[in-house]
Amino acid sequence: MDLPPQIRERLDALGVLPGDVSESFVRGSGAGGQKINKTSSTVVLRHGPSGLEVRCQEERSQAVNRERAWARFCEKLEESLRAAEAARRAAMAKKRRSTRPRSARQKAKLVAAKRLRAGIKAGRRAPGPGE
Repeated sequence: MDLPPQIRERLDALGVLPGDVSESFVRGSGAGGQKINKTSSTVVLRHGPSGLEVRCQEERSQAVNRERAWARFCEKLEESLRAAEAARRAAMAKKRRSTRPRSARQKAKLVAAKRLRAGIKAGRRAPGPGE
């Protein structure tokens, strides 16, 4: 499996072994007539561990489609890793916000609101025997 050096570097940075990716060449579909129907120029890459699949049929050349498919595969994998990292950071930030103590101003506003509510409820009580 001959891959361009820049693709190999991107895969190494992502921690993906080229052997984990199955590469197959299938017949294309869509516009193009007889030529597209009888040549296997479409490249399909499947990565088992992540379940990622990339299909490329942009050019007539199998070699060009193969290179573009690998580049697109790296882009998709990088994007999924970025999204996972962003979700992890968002979860950490949410946890931090929910567990931090209230500020003095927030506490003062809360106590004032409770006192106001207590006064409203006290006004609704029925008068006692001494009132």
